[in-house]
Order: sequence, then C-alpha cells, then structure tokens
Amino acid sequence: MLSCPSTLRLLQYKLLWPSSSSSLSKYHNPFFIFISSFSSQPPLPPQTELTQSETSITTICNLVNQSYSSYQSDSSSTMPKLLNLQIDPSVLTPEQAITVIASLINNSGPMVALSFFYWAIRIPQYRHFMRFYITTASSFIQSGHPDKAHEVLRYMVASFYEIGKLDYAINMVFEIHNLGLPPNVHTLNCILRFVVESSLMKLAENVFVEMSDRGASPNACTYRTMIIGHCREGISISVVEKWVNEMMEKGFVLDNVACTAMVDLFCKKGSVDRVFRVFERMCEMGSPPNVINYSALVNQLCKRGSIKQAFEVLEEMGKRGWKPNVYTHTALIDGLCKKGWTEKAYKLFLKLVRSENYKRNVHTFTAMISGYCKEKKLDRAEMLFRRMQEQELAPNTNTYTTLIDGHAKVGNFFRVNELMEQMVEEGCNPNICTYNSLVNGLCKKGDLQEAYRMLEIAFERGLRADHITYTILISEHCRRSDTTKAMEVFSKMITAGCCPDIHTYNSLIGAFCRQRDVKEGERFLKEALNQGMVPTKQSYTSLVCGYCRDGNSGLALDIFQRMSKKGPAADSLTYGALISGLCKESKLKEARILYDSMVDKGLSPCEVTPITVAYEYCKLEDSVTAMAVLDKLDTRLWIRTGKTLVRKLCCEGKVEMAAEFYHKLLDKDRNADPVIYAAFKTACYESNKYSIASGISERISKEGFSVAVVPHSVERPPRESLPFVKAS
Repeated sequence: MLSCPSTLRLLQYKLLWPSSSSSLSKYHNPFFIFISSFSSQPPLPPQTELTQSETSITTICNLVNQSYSSYQSDSSSTMPKLLNLQIDPSVLTPEQAITVIASLINNSGPMVALSFFYWAIRIPQYRHFMRFYITTASSFIQSGHPDKAHEVLRYMVASFYEIGKLDYAINMVFEIHNLGLPPNVHTLNCILRFVVESSLMKLAENVFVEMSDRGASPNACTYRTMIIGHCREGISISVVEKWVNEMMEKGFVLDNVACTAMVDLFCKKGSVDRVFRVFERMCEMGSPPNVINYSALVNQLCKRGSIKQAFEVLEEMGKRGWKPNVYTHTALIDGLCKKGWTEKAYKLFLKLVRSENYKRNVHTFTAMISGYCKEKKLDRAEMLFRRMQEQELAPNTNTYTTLIDGHAKVGNFFRVNELMEQMVEEGCNPNICTYNSLVNGLCKKGDLQEAYRMLEIAFERGLRADHITYTILISEHCRRSDTTKAMEVFSKMITAGCCPDIHTYNSLIGAFCRQRDVKEGERFLKEALNQGMVPTKQSYTSLVCGYCRDGNSGLALDIFQRMSKKGPAADSLTYGALISGLCKESKLKEARILYDSMVDKGLSPCEVTPITVAYEYCKLEDSVTAMAVLDKLDTRLWIRTGKTLVRKLCCEGKVEMAAEFYHKLLDKDRNADPVIYAAFKTACYESNKYSIASGISERISKEGFSVAVVPHSVERPPRESLPFVKAS
C-alpha cells in the first residue's frame, strides 16, 4: 500500500531542506549526512524570482513536449523516448530540473517525464545529484506510477555505483520502501548485480534477506547473481551448493552462465566430481549443460594438468550430441603444451587447422606458439607465426607478447626489438604484459638498469605496473640479496594499490631466510596467510632451509609439520633440507624416519640426501644401516650416490668401509669408473691398505670390468713398495 501524498511531500521537504530539529533525528545516519553535504541550502528566493523561474520552467516543459512529440513511434509504446533537447544544462539548476520533472508528470504524463529524466542523467550535474533521483521517484509514487519510481531507483543505484557511493544508494532505496513503495524484484536484482561486481558478498546476502523479508520474491536471475558472485569470490563449495539447492527447490533452473562459474570454482578447488553431479542435475531439470559449459570444464582440467580427464570430457560431449568448438580444442592444445607434450598438441593443431569445419582462430595459433616458446623451440614458434600471417590471421597483443617472452628468456633481444617495432607498426599496442616479458628477460640477463629503463618507457605510454611487474623486480633484487631495495619496491607496490601474490611473498621469504633473518621470513608468511593466500612448497621450504641453516632444526620441524597438516605436500627438496639439518645436529634417528617416509611416499630424493644420511651412519661405523639407506634407491640413483660416497669415505681414510660400498657398486655397474678406481687405490696406498686395493683390482680384472686408463694426475706408490710384488 502506497503512503499518502503528504508523507511523500514530507520526504521531499526533508531532502530539499535538511533540518537539525529533533523530528529528523532518525535520519541522522551516514547516508543522510552524505545527502546534506551535497550543497548548502539557500533560503527561499523572493516571489519575483519565483515568477521568473516558473516562466523558464514552463518554457523548458514546452521544449520537452515538442521534442517528445517529434518522434513518430508507436504511441502505445512503453519505452521512453530519447529527447534531443537544445538546452544548455548550465542554465538549468538541479532544483529546477526537479521542478520540471514534477510539472511534466502532472501535465504531460509519466512517459514524457521519464524521457526528460533519461536526458538529464546523461549530464554530470544531474547524474550524481541524489535529490534529483529521490524527488523524481517520490513524484512518480505520488502520481500512482510505482513502476516508474523503481526505474528511477535502478538508475540511481547504477549512477552512485560509478562514484563508489553504492551503499548510500542502497540505503535510500530502503528508506523509500519504508515510505510505502512496494519492493520490486527487478530493483533487487539491479542492486545485487552492482554489489556482486563490487565483491561485497556479505552485503549481497544482507540485501537478499532484507528484500525477501520486504516481499520482493527472488527469481532465477536473483539466484544466478548470488551463485556467480560467490563463485567469483572463491567461497567454499558448500556455500555455493546451498544457493543452488535453494534455487532448485523453488523450481528455478540453473542456467548455463551460472553453471560455467561453478565449473571454474569447483575445478580450482579440486572437486571435479561435483561438476559432473551439477551436470546431471541440470539434465534432470531439463536444462542440460551446453558446449560452453563443457569447454569451461575442459579448460579448467587442462589448467590443472588433468589432460586425460579433459579428453574423457571431450568424449562425453560427443555422446551428449555437442560438437567441440575451436575454443574447446584451443584449451586442449594449451593444456598439452603446458604439460610439455607439444608434439601431441601439434598433431591436434594440424587436425584443427586442416579441418573445414573449424574457422581458423588467432587464439589457437597463439596457444601453439606459446607451447613452442616454453620449450625454447623458437624456430618452430616463428614458423607458426609466419604461417599465421600467411593465412591472413592478424597477430594480436597476446601473440606478440608470447613470442617476445620466448625470445627474451633466451636472451635474443635483437629479435625482441624487431617484434616490438613490428607490433607497433601494425597498430597492436604493447600492454603491461608485453613489458613484463621484456623486463623479466632483462633481469635474467642481469641487466637490471635496462629493465628499469624499459619500464619508464612503458609508463610514458600510459601503462601502469601490475603485481607481476613488481614481483619480477622484487625477485631480481632478492636474487641479488638486496633486500633493502626489494622492500622499497614492495612498499611502492602497496602504495600503488597493487596486491602482492604468494609468489611475491615467496621471493621475500626466501631472501630473508638466506640472510639468516628467518623471523622476518616467517612474518611475511603470516602476512600472506592473513590475506587469504595459500602458501606453496617454496614458502615452507625456504623457512625450513633457513631454520636448518641457523642450526634450529626443531623450529624447522614445526614448519614442516604445519606444512603437512595444511598443505601443500612436501617434495624431495623440503625433505632433503630438513634431513640435512637434522643430520648436522646429530639427530640421526629423526632424519632416518623422515628419509624412510619420503621414499615410502614415492618421492625420489636428490643425490645429496641419501649421501648425507648414509655418511652419518658410516661415521658411527654402522655400514649395514648405511647400506640399507642406499638400498631404497633405484639402480641409477644408487650408482651415482654410491660413487660419491666411496670418494667421500676415501677422502676420510675409511678405506675398509669404502671397499664395502665399492663392491656393491661393482655389483650394480659393469663400467668401473676410472676416477673412482684411482681415488680408491690412492686412498688404500696412503693408508697402507694394499691388500684391500689388491682385492678390488683382482675382482675388476677377473670379472672383466671395463676400466679406462687411470689419469696420470693420480699419484701411485713405487713398484717396489707394493708387498705383493717381488723385488728384482
């Protein structure tokens, strides 16, 4: 039920003439303070000026009516007309525009008034003037046109969203509802759309509940907006499924747009199985997933490296009657390239470009070029680049950037400059990603000064650094152990409003840990966690290495256990760093437990780790356990590790123990390494253990091992000093 006209006039009066009286105390909130701050309110003008104003308003109303009547469209149309008013906006104040609206509603009808409203909000002085919207909406309500009032409110929300005052507009919508305007689902959806675009999902939920309680029944569009918003924010899957279930319980069908958003979220969270359940429910509701949904799933699977599963989805598409489009195949090509299977990708690429059913696409070529660039096969990348141009496909900025990145990484800056010039000549402007590739290549080359110079050129062209730009520079300063400069760049990054990502923090964590300032490194990890970032293996491994380097394996073990609980899974480098730290502190039992756990998980240790553990047992004269440590390795790694251990034991003069591992080494490798053989014999001679050397020599000779000529640099004892050689 609409409120009485006197109530609406009271609202207009309060908006036009704010008062400090106690009767307005309930309006003393931030939103009404914002309204009153638009401009100070002058006293009422003299009567003579009012008469002049009325005359000018009458003239304007006549011009509006003439412009409206000049259109020959259907008079029964419910759409307002775009007026072509020849009026200088500077001579019409916002207050006068409000009066014009009210006059048009009373004398010319709501459609004419709404047409003038559309003309006015294209002009800045009216577009962001709150009272213009409120009094216009109030006038429509008073004249019995609530639908027009809602239309005005929707434009008000959109206009104040532009200037970051969305919350004020929303509050005013609710205030007008309090005065009797029935809630409208279209207005609700409009508000939700802008709230979701602002990533304010908590506010979106509050608006949803408030509007529902006021009687605005949500429709399919409402639920779709909420689902898409939660998916974009990366909220937990359970929250998204709650909204989906509520939507379907009300009989609404999940559409393909919301489905695509869910596919992206579920795959990023590693819940691919739930995507298939969503697809099944869509089929049950009579709205099966389409080729875009399947392509989104293929794309996400390829990004995760699940290529086999992506091809299974491709097969499922065919069974469902959907024919994969060029974007589906482009995602597969890109996924194969990221996996390092460029030849398989190229076969699919050839099949695609030779087919008459698919239109050639610049994105497909760029994906294949990117794959070759990643493998540093730049000749093949350039070949595809030329073929692409021959087929009259114009390279885009991404294509050029991909090639520039490939050449910059191998240091071919002559070609980089050629591509940059060609890019500009063809009207393809470099973006910040292009300059990031160039800067990254210069940093890898060690030319940091030139990298900064190129960035200055980018800034002169109106480009702004993004988080990748800052991360590249921070990483380079960290690599140079210049944490002071790295922190300067990091501060500029924050000041510029660029949010660092986990890779930025990883560079800083690693740099401070290498400088034995592990506490500072851990502070950065906590900061990343507080911002909702997911630490990587590199994040934790840097801290583990830092604490082990400081001789504090206890704290390193705490970090490792935290990593095991929260993820990600530790790799052989993390295990190796911690095992090495434990061995240095003679905590051999804990080191052995970790070593066995690593091997049992199928992780292949780096060569240093088993040597470190085995050698610690050798120092305790426990060669049996040391041998058991090596026996967990595959043959190839055992041979490499065994050779290193034999040489290490020989250097320490432990020739008896070295002989045990040497015999085991000969069991596994028929090619006796001449360097190891020479080092072993030298150690035996220096320790007067000639019989041990003789035993190895006899076995090598007897069993026909292949041994190259011993280098002349290896010193040998005089022949007559050997006990098994008779003196002449």
